[in-house]
Amino acid sequence: MSQTVYADDHKGHQADIVDTAVNAGSFETLVAAVKAAGLVETLKGDGPFTVFAPTDEAFAKLPDGTIATLLKPENKAKLTAILTYHVVPGKVMSADLAGKKLSAATVQGQKVQIDATHGGVMVDGAKVLTADITTKNGVIHVIDTVIMPE
Repeated sequence: MSQTVYADDHKGHQADIVDTAVNAGSFETLVAAVKAAGLVETLKGDGPFTVFAPTDEAFAKLPDGTIATLLKPENKAKLTAILTYHVVPGKVMSADLAGKKLSAATVQGQKVQIDATHGGVMVDGAKVLTADITTKNGVIHVIDTVIMPE
């Protein structure tokens, strides 16, 4: 897989999931969506959380207008459902998944399918690009596609 990466807040302290995403610079769409859904405080909470974090490029793969539509106040519930589908309670490291095929309950309520039996990790068809970015309240696994609940 990959080596463990630790996120810090540039002051020598380990950063939380939200600050880590902000500092990375490649999750601007995700951060904007988390803010629009009112999930900042939740994802800054104690956790631990495992977040499958789509990159800006992953969001760019969505059909034109999807992001703008989801960010509208009247679509907050749908946006929240999509974002919380990317979050699994607890801290799940890649070593916990290696060689396994399983489903995990998300904060949204439905289960994601995880397949780590082919040399990498896939989550509902999204490929994990970078695993095990450890934060003070969980872990981030960077994915190449936005995953959607049914």
